[in-house]
Amino acid sequence: MALTTMSGSVPAAQDYADVLHTLSEGSVHRRFDPYLDIAWDSPEFAIDPKDPRWVLQPEIDPLGATQWYKNLPLERQIEIGRWRIANAIKVGAAFESILIRGMMQYIMKLPNGSPEFRYCLHEMTEECNHIQMFQELVNRIGVDVPGMRPIFRALSPFIGVAGGYAWAILFIGILGGEEPIDHYQKAVIRNGANLPPAVVRCMEIHIAEEARHISFANEFLKEHVPGLNPLYRNVCGIAFPLAMRWLAGEIMAPPPEFARTFDIPRGVIKEAFWHSPTSSRILSGYFGDMRTLADDLGLMNPVTKRLWKLLRIDGDQSRYRSEPERRAA
Repeated sequence: MALTTMSGSVPAAQDYADVLHTLSEGSVHRRFDPYLDIAWDSPEFAIDPKDPRWVLQPEIDPLGATQWYKNLPLERQIEIGRWRIANAIKVGAAFESILIRGMMQYIMKLPNGSPEFRYCLHEMTEECNHIQMFQELVNRIGVDVPGMRPIFRALSPFIGVAGGYAWAILFIGILGGEEPIDHYQKAVIRNGANLPPAVVRCMEIHIAEEARHISFANEFLKEHVPGLNPLYRNVCGIAFPLAMRWLAGEIMAPPPEFARTFDIPRGVIKEAFWHSPTSSRILSGYFGDMRTLADDLGLMNPVTKRLWKLLRIDGDQSRYRSEPERRAA
Protein backbone atom coordinates (compact mmCIF):
# COMPACT_ATOMS: atom_id res chain seq x y z
CA MET A 1 0.00 0.00 0.00
CA ALA A 2 1.37 3.44 -0.91
CA LEU A 3 2.48 5.66 1.94
CA THR A 4 0.03 8.46 2.73
CA THR A 5 0.20 11.07 5.46
CA MET A 6 -2.04 13.62 7.12
CA SER A 7 -1.39 16.17 4.38
CA GLY A 8 -3.00 14.01 1.75
CA SER A 9 -1.56 13.16 -1.65
CA VAL A 10 0.56 10.15 -2.50
CA PRO A 11 3.18 12.15 -4.51
CA ALA A 12 3.69 14.57 -1.61
CA ALA A 13 3.94 11.64 0.79
CA GLN A 14 6.53 9.99 -1.45
CA ASP A 15 8.62 13.17 -1.51
CA TYR A 16 8.51 13.19 2.29
CA ALA A 17 9.48 9.52 2.40
CA ASP A 18 12.43 10.26 0.10
CA VAL A 19 13.60 13.01 2.44
CA LEU A 20 13.39 10.65 5.41
CA HIS A 21 15.33 7.99 3.48
CA THR A 22 18.08 10.50 2.69
CA LEU A 23 18.28 11.60 6.33
CA SER A 24 18.33 8.00 7.54
CA GLU A 25 21.11 7.06 5.13
CA GLY A 26 23.03 10.11 6.31
CA SER A 27 22.73 8.86 9.87
CA VAL A 28 24.15 5.50 8.79
CA HIS A 29 27.07 6.78 6.72
CA ARG A 30 27.88 10.20 8.30
CA ARG A 31 27.80 9.71 12.03
CA PHE A 32 29.99 10.35 15.06
CA ASP A 33 30.83 8.45 18.19
CA PRO A 34 31.94 10.55 21.18
CA TYR A 35 34.59 8.01 22.18
CA LEU A 36 35.95 7.36 18.69
CA ASP A 37 35.88 10.83 17.17
CA ILE A 38 37.13 12.90 20.11
CA ALA A 39 40.68 12.38 21.37
CA TRP A 40 39.71 13.14 24.95
CA ASP A 41 43.11 12.33 26.43
CA SER A 42 45.24 14.12 23.84
CA PRO A 43 47.28 17.09 25.13
CA GLU A 44 45.42 19.39 22.74
CA PHE A 45 42.09 18.62 24.42
CA ALA A 46 43.34 18.97 28.00
CA ILE A 47 41.11 21.33 29.99
CA ASP A 48 42.91 24.29 31.56
CA PRO A 49 40.72 26.01 34.20
CA LYS A 50 42.67 29.24 33.69
CA ASP A 51 42.44 29.27 29.89
CA PRO A 52 41.50 32.85 28.84
CA ARG A 53 39.33 31.36 26.11
CA TRP A 54 36.68 30.73 28.77
CA VAL A 55 35.94 34.47 28.76
CA LEU A 56 32.41 35.08 27.46
CA GLN A 57 32.31 36.72 24.03
CA PRO A 58 30.16 39.89 24.09
CA GLU A 59 29.01 39.43 20.48
CA ILE A 60 27.49 36.05 21.36
CA ASP A 61 26.82 35.81 25.08
CA PRO A 62 24.40 38.34 26.64
CA LEU A 63 26.14 38.26 30.03
CA GLY A 64 29.50 38.78 28.33
CA ALA A 65 28.05 41.92 26.75
CA THR A 66 27.25 43.58 30.10
CA GLN A 67 29.53 46.28 31.44
CA TRP A 68 29.52 44.56 34.84
CA TYR A 69 31.17 41.48 33.35
CA LYS A 70 33.62 43.48 31.25
CA ASN A 71 34.79 45.35 34.37
CA LEU A 72 35.68 42.16 36.26
CA PRO A 73 39.29 41.01 36.63
CA LEU A 74 40.35 38.50 33.98
CA GLU A 75 40.53 35.64 36.50
CA ARG A 76 36.93 36.24 37.55
CA GLN A 77 35.75 36.51 33.94
CA ILE A 78 37.38 33.15 33.23
CA GLU A 79 35.81 31.52 36.31
CA ILE A 80 32.32 32.79 35.48
CA GLY A 81 32.69 31.90 31.79
CA ARG A 82 33.80 28.36 32.56
CA TRP A 83 30.82 27.79 34.86
CA ARG A 84 28.35 29.28 32.40
CA ILE A 85 29.64 27.30 29.42
CA ALA A 86 29.72 24.05 31.43
CA ASN A 87 26.16 24.62 32.61
CA ALA A 88 24.92 25.38 29.09
CA ILE A 89 26.42 22.07 27.96
CA LYS A 90 24.71 20.26 30.85
CA VAL A 91 21.37 21.87 29.92
CA GLY A 92 21.87 20.74 26.32
CA ALA A 93 22.24 17.14 27.48
CA ALA A 94 19.09 17.42 29.59
CA PHE A 95 17.09 18.81 26.68
CA GLU A 96 18.18 15.89 24.51
CA SER A 97 16.75 13.53 27.12
CA ILE A 98 13.35 15.28 26.92
CA LEU A 99 13.43 15.02 23.13
CA ILE A 100 14.14 11.28 23.34
CA ARG A 101 11.23 10.69 25.75
CA GLY A 102 8.77 12.53 23.54
CA MET A 103 9.96 11.05 20.28
CA MET A 104 9.85 7.52 21.66
CA GLN A 105 6.26 8.06 22.79
CA TYR A 106 5.40 9.28 19.29
CA ILE A 107 7.01 6.53 17.21
CA MET A 108 5.57 3.62 19.18
CA LYS A 109 2.16 4.53 17.79
CA LEU A 110 3.34 4.51 14.16
CA PRO A 111 2.29 1.73 11.76
CA ASN A 112 4.64 -0.90 10.37
CA GLY A 113 6.65 0.38 7.42
CA SER A 114 6.68 3.99 8.56
CA PRO A 115 9.89 5.76 7.42
CA GLU A 116 9.43 8.15 10.34
CA PHE A 117 9.98 5.24 12.73
CA ARG A 118 13.39 4.43 11.27
CA TYR A 119 14.62 8.01 11.07
CA CYS A 120 13.44 8.93 14.57
CA LEU A 121 15.34 5.97 16.01
CA HIS A 122 18.48 7.10 14.17
CA GLU A 123 18.01 10.56 15.66
CA MET A 124 17.48 9.24 19.16
CA THR A 125 20.66 7.16 18.85
CA GLU A 126 22.56 10.29 17.89
CA GLU A 127 21.01 12.22 20.76
CA CYS A 128 22.13 9.51 23.19
CA ASN A 129 25.66 9.97 21.83
CA HIS A 130 25.31 13.73 22.33
CA ILE A 131 24.30 13.22 25.96
CA GLN A 132 27.37 11.06 26.50
CA MET A 133 29.57 13.61 24.74
CA PHE A 134 28.20 16.56 26.70
CA GLN A 135 28.42 14.81 30.05
CA GLU A 136 31.99 13.68 29.37
CA LEU A 137 32.88 17.28 28.53
CA VAL A 138 31.21 18.62 31.70
CA ASN A 139 33.08 16.03 33.78
CA ARG A 140 36.39 17.10 32.28
CA ILE A 141 35.68 20.81 32.68
CA GLY A 142 35.42 19.95 36.36
CA VAL A 143 32.66 22.33 37.50
CA ASP A 144 29.75 20.77 39.41
CA VAL A 145 26.99 22.59 37.55
CA PRO A 146 23.27 21.83 38.06
CA GLY A 147 22.08 22.19 34.48
CA MET A 148 18.39 23.01 34.09
CA ARG A 149 16.45 25.35 36.32
CA PRO A 150 14.69 23.55 39.20
CA ILE A 151 11.11 23.77 37.86
CA PHE A 152 12.09 22.71 34.35
CA ARG A 153 14.14 19.85 35.79
CA ALA A 154 11.14 18.64 37.81
CA LEU A 155 8.75 18.89 34.87
CA SER A 156 11.07 17.41 32.24
CA PRO A 157 9.91 13.75 32.51
CA PHE A 158 6.28 14.80 32.09
CA ILE A 159 7.01 17.23 29.24
CA GLY A 160 8.60 14.47 27.18
CA VAL A 161 5.77 12.00 27.73
CA ALA A 162 3.03 14.57 27.09
CA GLY A 163 4.78 15.69 23.93
CA GLY A 164 4.46 12.21 22.50
CA TYR A 165 0.71 12.65 22.38
CA ALA A 166 0.57 16.31 21.27
CA TRP A 167 3.01 15.53 18.46
CA ALA A 168 2.77 18.87 16.62
CA ILE A 169 3.56 20.75 19.83
CA LEU A 170 6.35 18.24 20.52
CA PHE A 171 8.15 19.03 17.27
CA ILE A 172 7.61 22.77 17.69
CA GLY A 173 9.18 22.39 21.14
CA ILE A 174 12.06 20.36 19.69
CA LEU A 175 12.86 23.26 17.39
CA GLY A 176 12.41 25.70 20.27
CA GLY A 177 15.20 23.94 22.11
CA GLU A 178 17.46 23.03 19.22
CA GLU A 179 17.47 26.38 17.42
CA PRO A 180 18.99 28.56 20.19
CA ILE A 181 21.74 26.00 20.87
CA ASP A 182 22.48 25.56 17.17
CA HIS A 183 22.46 29.32 16.56
CA TYR A 184 24.83 29.93 19.49
CA GLN A 185 27.27 27.21 18.48
CA LYS A 186 27.40 28.36 14.86
CA ALA A 187 27.98 31.93 16.04
CA VAL A 188 30.93 30.68 18.13
CA ILE A 189 32.45 28.95 15.10
CA ARG A 190 31.84 31.93 12.81
CA ASN A 191 33.38 34.23 15.40
CA GLY A 192 36.68 32.36 15.36
CA ALA A 193 35.93 29.39 17.66
CA ASN A 194 37.65 31.13 20.56
CA LEU A 195 36.98 28.40 23.11
CA PRO A 196 39.08 25.48 24.40
CA PRO A 197 39.57 22.86 21.63
CA ALA A 198 37.60 20.11 23.40
CA VAL A 199 34.56 22.40 23.57
CA VAL A 200 34.93 23.40 19.93
CA ARG A 201 35.22 19.78 18.79
CA CYS A 202 32.01 18.85 20.61
CA MET A 203 30.28 21.83 19.02
CA GLU A 204 31.44 20.79 15.54
CA ILE A 205 30.03 17.29 15.99
CA HIS A 206 26.79 18.60 17.43
CA ILE A 207 26.31 21.13 14.62
CA ALA A 208 26.91 18.46 11.96
CA GLU A 209 24.31 16.06 13.32
CA GLU A 210 21.82 18.69 14.44
CA ALA A 211 21.59 19.79 10.80
CA ARG A 212 19.77 16.50 10.14
CA HIS A 213 17.63 16.79 13.26
CA ILE A 214 16.50 20.33 12.54
CA SER A 215 15.85 19.45 8.89
CA PHE A 216 13.64 16.56 9.98
CA ALA A 217 11.62 18.66 12.43
CA ASN A 218 11.09 21.28 9.71
CA GLU A 219 9.97 18.69 7.15
CA PHE A 220 7.80 16.88 9.70
CA LEU A 221 5.84 20.05 10.47
CA LYS A 222 5.55 20.98 6.78
CA GLU A 223 4.17 17.53 6.06
CA HIS A 224 1.70 17.28 8.93
CA VAL A 225 0.55 20.74 10.02
CA PRO A 226 -1.39 21.59 6.81
CA GLY A 227 -3.61 18.54 7.42
CA LEU A 228 -4.59 19.54 10.94
CA ASN A 229 -8.07 20.81 11.69
CA PRO A 230 -8.34 24.64 11.88
CA LEU A 231 -8.58 24.68 15.68
CA TYR A 232 -5.38 22.68 16.16
CA ARG A 233 -3.58 24.81 13.56
CA ASN A 234 -4.56 27.93 15.49
CA VAL A 235 -3.29 26.33 18.69
CA CYS A 236 0.01 25.58 16.92
CA GLY A 237 0.22 29.17 15.69
CA ILE A 238 0.00 30.44 19.27
CA ALA A 239 2.18 27.67 20.69
CA PHE A 240 4.98 28.39 18.21
CA PRO A 241 6.22 31.73 19.61
CA LEU A 242 5.37 30.72 23.18
CA ALA A 243 7.53 27.60 22.89
CA MET A 244 10.39 29.53 21.27
CA ARG A 245 10.46 32.18 23.97
CA TRP A 246 10.00 29.81 26.91
CA LEU A 247 12.62 27.32 25.81
CA ALA A 248 15.14 30.00 24.88
CA GLY A 249 14.89 31.25 28.43
CA GLU A 250 15.18 27.80 29.95
CA ILE A 251 18.12 26.74 27.81
CA MET A 252 20.14 29.92 27.27
CA ALA A 253 19.65 31.66 30.62
CA PRO A 254 21.43 30.26 33.71
CA PRO A 255 19.71 28.82 36.80
CA PRO A 256 19.47 30.79 40.09
CA GLU A 257 22.58 29.02 41.45
CA PHE A 258 24.68 30.94 38.95
CA ALA A 259 23.91 34.40 40.36
CA ARG A 260 24.28 33.15 43.95
CA THR A 261 27.60 31.44 43.26
CA PHE A 262 29.20 34.52 41.73
CA ASP A 263 27.28 37.23 43.60
CA ILE A 264 25.92 38.69 40.38
CA PRO A 265 23.59 41.65 40.99
CA ARG A 266 19.95 41.10 40.12
CA GLY A 267 20.03 44.08 37.77
CA VAL A 268 22.86 42.52 35.76
CA ILE A 269 20.99 39.24 35.37
CA LYS A 270 17.88 41.14 34.29
CA GLU A 271 19.88 43.19 31.78
CA ALA A 272 21.53 40.10 30.33
CA PHE A 273 18.38 37.92 30.18
CA TRP A 274 16.75 39.67 28.23
CA HIS A 275 16.08 43.32 29.05
CA SER A 276 18.75 45.29 27.23
CA PRO A 277 18.93 46.17 23.53
CA THR A 278 21.94 43.88 23.06
CA SER A 279 20.41 40.87 24.82
CA SER A 280 17.06 41.41 23.08
CA ARG A 281 18.86 41.39 19.74
CA ILE A 282 20.64 38.15 20.66
CA LEU A 283 17.34 36.56 21.74
CA SER A 284 15.50 37.60 18.59
CA GLY A 285 18.43 36.44 16.45
CA TYR A 286 17.96 32.85 17.56
CA PHE A 287 14.71 32.53 15.60
CA GLY A 288 15.08 33.88 12.08
CA ASP A 289 14.72 30.37 10.66
CA MET A 290 11.70 29.72 12.87
CA ARG A 291 9.92 32.88 11.77
CA THR A 292 10.37 31.72 8.18
CA LEU A 293 9.05 28.25 9.03
CA ALA A 294 6.02 29.62 10.86
CA ASP A 295 5.22 31.76 7.83
CA ASP A 296 5.65 28.78 5.47
CA LEU A 297 3.24 26.77 7.63
CA GLY A 298 0.61 29.51 7.46
CA LEU A 299 0.95 30.17 11.20
CA MET A 300 1.78 33.87 10.85
CA ASN A 301 -1.35 35.99 11.07
CA PRO A 302 -2.17 39.33 12.73
CA VAL A 303 -2.69 37.69 16.13
CA THR A 304 0.41 35.49 16.12
CA LYS A 305 2.61 38.24 14.64
CA ARG A 306 1.60 40.43 17.56
CA LEU A 307 2.49 37.61 19.94
CA TRP A 308 5.96 37.19 18.39
CA LYS A 309 6.47 40.94 18.85
CA LEU A 310 5.10 40.98 22.40
CA LEU A 311 7.55 38.22 23.34
CA ARG A 312 10.38 40.23 21.71
CA ILE A 313 11.32 37.44 19.32
CA ASP A 314 10.07 39.07 16.13
CA GLY A 315 12.40 40.32 13.40
CA ASP A 316 13.71 39.41 9.96
CA GLN A 317 12.94 36.04 8.45
CA SER A 318 15.88 33.96 7.25
CA ARG A 319 16.31 33.85 3.49
CA TYR A 320 17.99 30.42 3.81
CA ARG A 321 18.75 27.94 6.58
CA SER A 322 21.22 29.18 9.19
CA GLU A 323 21.63 32.57 7.57
CA PRO A 324 23.92 34.71 9.77
CA GLU A 325 22.10 37.50 11.52
CA ARG A 326 21.64 40.60 9.39
CA ARG A 327 22.58 43.87 11.07
CA ALA A 328 22.27 47.44 9.93
CA ALA A 329 25.58 48.99 8.96
